[in-house]
Amino acid sequence: MNINFEIQSTFYKWEIKLKINMQTSKNWIEHFKANALHQRVDWNLSPQLTTHETGTILHSLQAWQLGETSEGKNLIMASTKYAERIGDLYYVNAVRLFIKEEQKHGNNLGRYLDAIGQPRIQKDWGDTLFRRIRYLNTSMEAWTLAVIVVESTAQIFYQALKDATGCVLLKQICTDILIDEAYHITFQTERLASIFYSRSEFGRNFRKPFYKVFFYCTSALVWFAHRKLFKAGGNTFNGYMRKMAYKYQKTINTITSSLAMQIA
Repeated sequence: MNINFEIQSTFYKWEIKLKINMQTSKNWIEHFKANALHQRVDWNLSPQLTTHETGTILHSLQAWQLGETSEGKNLIMASTKYAERIGDLYYVNAVRLFIKEEQKHGNNLGRYLDAIGQPRIQKDWGDTLFRRIRYLNTSMEAWTLAVIVVESTAQIFYQALKDATGCVLLKQICTDILIDEAYHITFQTERLASIFYSRSEFGRNFRKPFYKVFFYCTSALVWFAHRKLFKAGGNTFNGYMRKMAYKYQKTINTITSSLAMQIA
């Protein structure tokens, strides 16, 4: 959908006009509501996880289940301030539905852990670190960038999890998540693009290397935390980082190349 998008920059006191192929917040609300109606997991299936598979994937499965259960309070606060500033209050509702979809992932993974008789953990160092960073963060730009990176690693993670098991039920859960994550990345990338072009030329040039460092460092950290699962899914560190490099380039190309900017 082609729309003209105008942002009044309170930082730099100029008007930036963006022409971008992107969905409105209302469009995203409609998408999330429609997607919630899809039932892609057959819970009548019994989990079929071998002892070897359990030993390989359990820790990562528990950690990601915990990570998918965030209430998103700080993200809602940041998005509310941002939406009020740009005059798009529908955006907050879209973010709420995005969070609800993430929580669905956590609920499904938790239900699977219950089915195989394994506990839902309450603490994980990676989740604790990420939650503390999010707690201190009030910037919509930093929030959006962080979510894009995590969602990008999630695509590789859930594909690896899917490939590491023969359990049909777990594969269906992974497929459902992967379908959702593709839209999540688009949702967040569109927002980062509009934020990126609300900055000055100096600000944009400054941000590019920061985006890259943050993307690659976070990617490496996720590999370190879940390398056993990634390897079980057929990934090597170099192969994983090549996939993340492709995802980074795709993201940066979207926010810097698909927009036509004119400073009034």
